[in-house]
Amino acid sequence: MDHSHHKGKNYMDNSSSTMPPSHHHPTSPSHSHGEGDGSMKMMPMTFYFGFKDVELLFSGLVINTAGEMAGAFVAVFLLAMFYEGLKIAREGLLRKSQVSIRYNSMPVPGPNGTILMETHKTVGQQMLSFPHLLQTVLHIIQVVISYFLMLIFMTYNGYLCIAVAAGAGTGYFLFSWKKAVVVDITEHCH
Repeated sequence: MDHSHHKGKNYMDNSSSTMPPSHHHPTSPSHSHGEGDGSMKMMPMTFYFGFKDVELLFSGLVINTAGEMAGAFVAVFLLAMFYEGLKIAREGLLRKSQVSIRYNSMPVPGPNGTILMETHKTVGQQMLSFPHLLQTVLHIIQVVISYFLMLIFMTYNGYLCIAVAAGAGTGYFLFSWKKAVVVDITEHCH
């Protein structure tokens, strides 16, 4: 029994003595910049304004100049604007794709003992229909874009954060004004 314990100890001793050299990487001029040596670059955890070494969603997409930052700002702005437009477009498509509409009337007591008829609209949609499949695909696109925008905001780069906020605000301003009017008109019965 003592022998097997000793054998296990030798194995551990041998493996621990050989592990450090296998994980040791020689320092060379190409490794001095942190490329390819497996080191992790720390992401900033506070807001900053800069355009040097800003990674945008993918490791190969790095902003290094003011021009690249301006281009990224415009692209992110348009993406956020598109996201807001997509949300409104999906709502419009949903209203147009309603398959069956039924009206149900029921008596409700009114003022001074009168009886009023209140009408409710019931809308149905089929699960295995083209409109529902289209809504599903658009929902997936909307979710992916929303996560992209969140990850862009999480770079803490002030320029990119402003682009997300300004694009979302502009998109809402441009696309949601009709929705707000429609909601106010149709939601008058409570």
